[in-house]
Amino acid sequence: MQNIVLATDGSTYSDAAARCIAEGKLFRNDVCVHVVHCLPDVSGEVKAYINKRDIEAWHTEESSKVMTSTINILQGAGVQAVCKALVGFAPERIVAYANEVKAAAIVLGTHGRGAFLDAIVGSVASRVIAHAACPVVLVRATNKSE
Repeated sequence: MQNIVLATDGSTYSDAAARCIAEGKLFRNDVCVHVVHCLPDVSGEVKAYINKRDIEAWHTEESSKVMTSTINILQGAGVQAVCKALVGFAPERIVAYANEVKAAAIVLGTHGRGAFLDAIVGSVASRVIAHAACPVVLVRATNKSE
């Protein structure tokens, strides 16, 4: 069984990536999809007033909400899926987690904004591509009118 990492931000783009996996368009049927969502760590000032356990619970709860749609798509198609909430700089944490589970690939839904806008605002996808040891598959949601 191959491990695949599917990073989600809760968008329709991430759901499109999940549907591609669920429909068997990207991989064989014997995959375990590790659905990940990454939140930035809270500041030191917040950590001074809120205990570590409460912060971890908040991260887990927020990530669970974001991953729900993606997990439902995969499980509805009978695809084995596990959730993992990550904390930190998203590109680094996604790549590190993929290495940890020896992922055969990382899948990301892409907003398709283009190189110019990504150069200005940054792109998780471009950073993951630059640092991943495994293939990275970008899935762009198609417009229903196309």
